[in-house]
Amino acid sequence: MSETTMSVIAVPMPQMGVSVDEGTVIEWHVGPGETIAAEQPLCDVSTDKVDSEVASPIGGVVEELLVEPGTTVAVGVPIARIRTAESTAGLASADDGPAADQGADPRPAAAEPPSAAAPAADGAGAPAHDASGRRYSPLVQRMAAAHGIDLSKVAGTGRGGRVQKADVQAAIDAGGTAAAPGAGAAPPTASPTAAPPADGESQTMSRMRQAIARHMLHSRATAAHCHTWIEVDMTAIEAARAAAGTTALPFVAEATVRTLRAHPDLNAWIDGDRITRHANVDLGIAVSLGAEGLIVPVLREAQALSVTGLDRGIRAMARAAREGALKPDDVGGGTFTITNQGKFGTLMSAPIINQPQVGILDVEAVVKRPVVVTGPDGSDAIAIRSISIFGLSWDHRAIDGAGAAEFLATLRDNLQNPASG
Repeated sequence: MSETTMSVIAVPMPQMGVSVDEGTVIEWHVGPGETIAAEQPLCDVSTDKVDSEVASPIGGVVEELLVEPGTTVAVGVPIARIRTAESTAGLASADDGPAADQGADPRPAAAEPPSAAAPAADGAGAPAHDASGRRYSPLVQRMAAAHGIDLSKVAGTGRGGRVQKADVQAAIDAGGTAAAPGAGAAPPTASPTAAPPADGESQTMSRMRQAIARHMLHSRATAAHCHTWIEVDMTAIEAARAAAGTTALPFVAEATVRTLRAHPDLNAWIDGDRITRHANVDLGIAVSLGAEGLIVPVLREAQALSVTGLDRGIRAMARAAREGALKPDDVGGGTFTITNQGKFGTLMSAPIINQPQVGILDVEAVVKRPVVVTGPDGSDAIAIRSISIFGLSWDHRAIDGAGAAEFLATLRDNLQNPASG
C-alpha cells in the first residue's frame, strides 16, 4: 500500500542492460540537500558496455549519496537516499533496506564509511565549470583535455544545454578548438608505482580498456578456443555491393544469418554445462572506437532484415557507437558476432569469442588474385577474382571441427550466391 508520509527512499544501482551486473558512478548531478524531480538526471553511470545517465525514480530532497565517483557497485546496491513525501509504492524504504529479506548490508563495501559524494566546488573529482557556470562531467573533461577542446565554445545538446560526450566528439571531428588556459581537466598522470621511461609515458587504462581486458581474459580462460579459415570468391559480392553503393558488410551479415539458421549450434550461448540455441539471430557487429577501444552493438532479429535493412541498421549502430549514443540494451544479448578487420587490409585473424556466445566470424580484406576457375564444360582457366579469407573462432565445448568446417562451407556458398535487396 502506498503512503504519502515523509520517508527516505533508497535508490539502487539500476540494471543497465540484460547482461550487465554492475556499474560505476561517474558523476553526481545533485548534492545532499538539493531538491530533485522525478526523472531528473541523478548521476552518470558507466558499465563495461556504455555510459548512461540515470534519472531519479522519484522526486524529493537528496538525503545522502552513498557512492563516491569512480566506485563500482553491483546492480541493486543502494547508491543514494532521497527523502520524499510522494508515494513510496515499488521502492524500498531506506529504513528497511533494499535487501532486508537477504540480510544484506545496504551500503557498498567500496564506500566505507559512506560519505556525501557530491564534490565541493574545488574538491577532487569536481565537475569543471566555465565562466557561465556550466558543469562538465569527468568524461567530458578528459576528452576535451586529450584533444585540446575549449569546452566553453562547445554547444551542449544535453538537458539545459549540458555538454555531452557526443558534443565533444562532434567538436573533435570538426577539428577542435584551442583549449582555454586551465579549461577542462588535467590530463591523466603517470602511475606513482610505475615510472615511465625517459622517452615515453605511463597512465592508467581507460575503463573501456580495462573492461575489454577483463572480458578477453575471461573468455580465453572459459572457452575452448579453436580457429578455422576458408577462402571465399567474393566477386559476386563485390559486384552486388558496387551496384547497391554500399560496403560488403551487409551482404556478409545477410549470408551469415542464413548460415546460422542452417547451423543453429553456432547461434548459441554456453552457461556452465548448459547450452542454449536461439531461435532469433541477434547479430553483434564489432565497431572500432579507435584508441578508446571497441564496442559490439546488436541488431535484433537480424533474420527478419533484408540486405538493405541490415545496411541501414549497421550504419545506424556504428554512428550511435561513435557518438556515444548507444543505450545499455543496444549492446547486450547478442547470439553471434561479426568483426570486420579486413577493412584495414589484414588477411587473417583469430578473434576472441564474445562470451557467452560460441562463435565469432572474422571478415578479412578482399584482394584480387589469379585463380583457377572451372567452366561449364569442365575446362580450367586462369581468371582474376576477388578473394577473401573468412575465419571462424569457435568454442570446442559447443561444436567440433567438422561442425565449424560445415558452417564455413555453407557460408562460402551463401556468399558466392548473395541475396539482393
